[in-house]
Amino acid sequence: MFDLSGKVALVTGGNGGIGLGFAEGLAEHGAGVCIWGTNEDKNAVAKDRLLTYGGQVEALRCDVSDENQVVEAFAKTVEAFGRVDSCFANAGVGGGGAQFDAMTSEEWDRVFKVNMDGVMFTFREAVKHMKESGRGGSLVVTSSGTARFGAAGSEHYSATKAGVIALIQSLAVGQARYGIRANAIIPGWIETAMTERAFATEVFQTRVMRRIPQRRWGTPTDFRGIAVYFASDESSYHTGDTIAIDGGVSHF
Repeated sequence: MFDLSGKVALVTGGNGGIGLGFAEGLAEHGAGVCIWGTNEDKNAVAKDRLLTYGGQVEALRCDVSDENQVVEAFAKTVEAFGRVDSCFANAGVGGGGAQFDAMTSEEWDRVFKVNMDGVMFTFREAVKHMKESGRGGSLVVTSSGTARFGAAGSEHYSATKAGVIALIQSLAVGQARYGIRANAIIPGWIETAMTERAFATEVFQTRVMRRIPQRRWGTPTDFRGIAVYFASDESSYHTGDTIAIDGGVSHF
């Protein structure tokens, strides 16, 4: 049912964390996978890891906040694989933790350039390709629980993560006639490089863990299944949705 042989998936920020979790699930189920990342060493390590599943894998250096780099990287992806069937806009940066009344425009723009503009640039190129191919496809964005619950000191981060959900909903409606579906994923507290500083503090461990009904941190492997589902034809009538993979924290 979830055989992805012959399909191609693009994962931005696919060289680590949740993105690599997506990529591993996709590769294991037969998809060709292209990952984008800004760290070439991490790209190379991730590529070697994905190649163990036996399919075609490419890793490209791309800063999604740079429109020209996105356009060029997407063209290279299509050149290498011949097609893109699913696009996971996962690349993102965290907030700096500054109080809102002390936040600079530079800090605000830093987060928006990656988390909002980068998603727009990536999805725009994907939509162009999917419409031209006539095959449609699947768009998936990584949002955050802060889109719903807020986070003091990360107002810019929260705003981008709410913004991409609104973008997904509009894409789901506007692109449906072309066979393009669009969905968002809200991760819970996941052990990644982005969260390691917070996870290292005893106060965080004590206060947050008790709010997670499953009483464990999430890991990138928890995102393999949802990636496979959204990349497969089994999700062909599923669009405009936001799914939480969070151990139940959003319902606690």
